[in-house]
Formats: sequence, C-alpha cells, structure tokens
Amino acid sequence: MIHEINAKIGKTQVVILGGGFAGVEAARYLDRTAAKRADVEVTLVSRDNFTLFTPMLDEVAAGDLEPAHITNPLRRLLRRVTILTANIQAIDLASRRVMISYGFSGLTRELPFDYLVLALGSETNYFEIPGIAEHALGIKTLGEAVMLRAKVIAMLEVASVEADPDRRKRMLTFVVAGGGFAGVETVGAINDLARESLPYYGRIDPREVRVVLIGGRVILPELGEALGLYAQEKLRQRQVEIKLGAKVIAYSDGAVRCSDGDAIPADTLVWAAGVSPSPILKGIPCEIQKGRVVVDSTLEVPRAPGVWAVGDCAAVIDPTSKLPYPPTAQHALREGRRAGENIYARLRGNRAKPFRYKMPGQLATIGRRTGVASIFGLKFSGVVGWALWRSVYLMKLPRLEKKLRVGLQWALDVVFERDLGQYVTLRDIDLLNRLLETARHESSAAASQQAGSEKIAS
Repeated sequence: MIHEINAKIGKTQVVILGGGFAGVEAARYLDRTAAKRADVEVTLVSRDNFTLFTPMLDEVAAGDLEPAHITNPLRRLLRRVTILTANIQAIDLASRRVMISYGFSGLTRELPFDYLVLALGSETNYFEIPGIAEHALGIKTLGEAVMLRAKVIAMLEVASVEADPDRRKRMLTFVVAGGGFAGVETVGAINDLARESLPYYGRIDPREVRVVLIGGRVILPELGEALGLYAQEKLRQRQVEIKLGAKVIAYSDGAVRCSDGDAIPADTLVWAAGVSPSPILKGIPCEIQKGRVVVDSTLEVPRAPGVWAVGDCAAVIDPTSKLPYPPTAQHALREGRRAGENIYARLRGNRAKPFRYKMPGQLATIGRRTGVASIFGLKFSGVVGWALWRSVYLMKLPRLEKKLRVGLQWALDVVFERDLGQYVTLRDIDLLNRLLETARHESSAAASQQAGSEKIAS
C-alpha cells in the first residue's frame, strides 16, 4: 500500500532528491530562505542521514581521520527542512510525484512536488568487467573507506600467520585501479597504512608488501603533465608500482588481469576507475546526455518547468568552452546553491539567474605530507601542495565543530602513531549479511502477501 504524504493543503512543496554536495547545498540555502515561509515546505530525501565530505575519504581509509570527522548529520545542518532517509524508486514528472522506499522491508511512500531538484549524484561504474562488482572494493562511500582500512589491516594480520609464500604474496598485494584523483589519493593512503604498520608485524618482510596503481596514459591528467609526472616519481620513491597504459579486464581466481596480458595475484583490488550517473534518470522523459540530464543555463530542465538538475547527474554547459562542466565537488556546491537561489526567486515571482563558474584550481594528496596542487595557474607540490590541500579542504568542511575536530586530529598525528585496531571484522560482516538476508526474505514475503490480497480483491 502506498502511503500518501501528510502535507498541509495549500503548501508549495519543494523536494530535493540527493544528500550529496549539490542537494545539501540547495537545501541549506532554502533552509535559510524559503523554508521560513509558512506556505512552503522543503523536503530533502537522502539515502543517509548525514552528508559526507568525500575529498577526505582517503584520510579515513588511511586511519588518519575517524568516520565521524568527515560526516555531518543532516538534522544539524538543516533546521527547517524536512529530512527523509529513503531510497528513490521512481520519478513521475507528469503527475509530479516521487516514489520513495524506506526501512529494511522496503515500505513505500509518494511525495508530491511543485518544485523538484534532481541531485542524485553518481554511482561507481564497473563497466561490466568480470569479477569487479562482486569482489572489488570501492572508495566512494564512507562504508567503503572504513571497509578498505579494515581490509588492509586484516591482510597484515592473516599474512603474519600464513606460512605459504604464494598465499602471503597474494595477501600482501594491494591493487588500485584508476589514475585520477580518487585512485591516486587512495593508493597513497593504502601505501602509508600498510608500510607504516609493518614495524608491529615482525613476521612480515617489508619486501613482501606490494602496492600497485593501474592508470591510463598518465596519472592525475587534470593537473597537467608536470604535476602528474611529479606524483608518479614520488609514489615510486615510496615503493608504489605504477602500471600505465593498461586496463583491468577481469578479477578472477585471486588475480587482477590486465589488458597487456599481465596477471597480478592480489586479495585486495580497489576500484576507482569511473563513475556513472544514477540509473534512475533513465526512466524520466528528459533529454539525457551520457547519462546526465540536460539543463538550460539556469539549471532548469527544458520542457519540465519547476524541475532542476545539479551535480554529477546534470549536464551543465560551460558558456565559454561549450562543454559540460566536470562533475566535481566544487561545481556541485555552486550548482546546488544556484538551484536554491533560482527556486526562491521563482517563489517570489522573480526571474532565475544563469549559472557560471570558473574553477580556481584542483588539489590532491599522494601520501603522508606530500601533495600536488594547481591554483589560479600556479603549480605547487611536495609539502606545500599537501599543506594547501589540508588548508583548503579544512575551510570547506561544514560546521565549526568538525573543523576543530579534524584540525585537532591532524595536530595529534604529529605526536602519536596511527591506530591499528581492526574494528570491522569478518564476524561483523557475516552478522550484517545475515541481517540483510533476513530483511530481504521478510520484504519478499510481504510483497507476495500484498500481491495475493490484490488478486483476491480483483
């Protein structure tokens, strides 16, 4: 049975789909403006009840920061916006309704809207490569970063017990696929965590640890050739193997198989080689360009009045280059705010404004106290690049409380060594799998019972 939303008659309904950078920024603007009005209700639908500061995910994977340091509870950020923790099932632009599901048993509910913001973000794209989706780890969500840290420590633990040299070799080999920001920052984090933990694992010879990055023609192409080559050299100095010009074509029988015929025995593969827009977009009657919703200069969807698309799921054209803006966090933040501004302008009877943004630069870390940055055309590397990365992202982290916690943790890292506790174990994963399996059975039984009741009634 579909539960109708309990909204007051006469209220203008603004619904934002997605709790990432773009969706939350739109919600934060409307929280300070439109949501104050008695005749407007703003609702944010998010899979999680927190927003995640994804540029610092590699710090969680390395154990330099705790998960709580880079998350902000949505109910702390948004005082007037209604927050619904749920999944998006379907979007009906004709009837102006969104179907959401929530809870372990998949309960459903409809949300009517007058204004809609599509900020559904992107998902990891496995390109249908055999074995990747089933066995590789990602680095896009908080859970994946936590699991990656736990996996690295788990491999050190089991390798310190294992006597067979071939199995030890596979356990102590960590492969990261993807030469962009996510892949490079992740391989640096894994390398730091594994190698700096070795003094506590006396049975492991440091020469047994192997960390491999599989990239494209060059790594970090967004930052230019000079910084890319610098990053390559620094990673190689830190004993990271860099394999360029090859692609992963399969992950099977405990080995990462590459397009050049090489097979790397490894129990750990991290996939950071691509994302794709939310598949939900395929079901809406809008123009789609490479999986992203085409919008006009104000971020509104053509022929769908009152519907805006922002962030990774939107194809926003740069008026200067005539190409879509890249799907980065800094673009998503500005797009989300402009969508919020335009909705509020429309509510007041004013005209929407076009979106324009010139990116000042980009930054990346490549391991402890080393980074690369390109800001306003100036190139920085080494400790300076690393310091700039930390300074810029610390300023962008929402809420003073989180800034202070992260800054304090970074200061303590200068004095204390990283924690080696494996707080997510195989027992925890097994318990979670059993709970989810039980929930799936209950949901399936409930759906069958409902279908039977409808059949009898008809």
